[in-house]
Amino acid sequence: MSIDNAHDHEVVEEEFTDPGVPEYHRPRRADLDPKAARKAELQTAALFGLSIIGTVMAIWAWATGSVSSENIAETQRTTMLIGLGIFLAMIGIGTGAIHWAKTLMRDHEMIEERHPMRSSDEAREGAIEKLKDGAKDSGVGIGRRGLLKGSLITALAIAPLAVLVPAVGNMGGDWDVSKLKHSMWRQGMRLTKDPSGEPIKASDVTIGSVFHVIPEGLNDLEHHKLEEKAKAVVLLVRLDPRDLNIQPGREDWSFDGIVAYSKICTHVGCPVALYEQQTHHLLCPCHQSTFDVANGAKVVFGPAKRPLPQLPIAVDDEGYIVAQSDFHEPIGPSFWERLK
Repeated sequence: MSIDNAHDHEVVEEEFTDPGVPEYHRPRRADLDPKAARKAELQTAALFGLSIIGTVMAIWAWATGSVSSENIAETQRTTMLIGLGIFLAMIGIGTGAIHWAKTLMRDHEMIEERHPMRSSDEAREGAIEKLKDGAKDSGVGIGRRGLLKGSLITALAIAPLAVLVPAVGNMGGDWDVSKLKHSMWRQGMRLTKDPSGEPIKASDVTIGSVFHVIPEGLNDLEHHKLEEKAKAVVLLVRLDPRDLNIQPGREDWSFDGIVAYSKICTHVGCPVALYEQQTHHLLCPCHQSTFDVANGAKVVFGPAKRPLPQLPIAVDDEGYIVAQSDFHEPIGPSFWERLK
């Protein structure tokens, strides 16, 4: 028994023995051959150059292209080129840094014994000298690698422009936040089913039913005016009038339990489309913001900060549901209001 225990003890000791640093370090080609080191340097600089090209491509695509629902093909081309440019800008820096680290930076394994937090002045000076020597040995010294320094700094400096120029540029020109306050809805305009465009009669809307609604004639517009549809989409719901708590000032905005609310979530603009009849709740599938249709579409759960805008509706002489006016408040995410 004692022999077995001794053997087990030896096994445990071997199992937890620190192998330490390998005695032999395998050098890389760039460590031995100056030509290989120069080749690795040029490859790394080329990757940083690819990043620069990507940035220029993204800015050029934004400046010369067009993003408009009037020309879907041109919009797709511009978006693709901007996206490709951003991809090249980011991947060039990332792969260049990895290649630099793998081929040129110091790769020797070292062990430093534990010591008090505050070293002696002599040890601190020695550590600084070792760091300097290590930087020179690895080829990362600024003086030795001027090409890498220049290409890296240039790539890092301009890469953010691939994203910032299109983003900030689109905030100027014809981009106008105030447009979000208005949609196509006008007094007397009929509510129609999306996508058929069929007008909706009040008698066709049963309790618990939900209709996805667009303004009459929207599908007939040239190129379908996608941005107009995005602002004007509405959910039409009918509740038992006894369950509907009409909000002050909105006494005539509904008809016999039928209410209409913007389909665009006030959090980040996702389409609100999931209706639960028993609780009268509308759910946004993106971040689970939940709105109570029976109480002015107020937020009852989730990150949204304000209710869904309500569309005032009425019924015309032929029994069709029509809008009384446009929305009375901005549509979509609340942060637009802070950009006034």
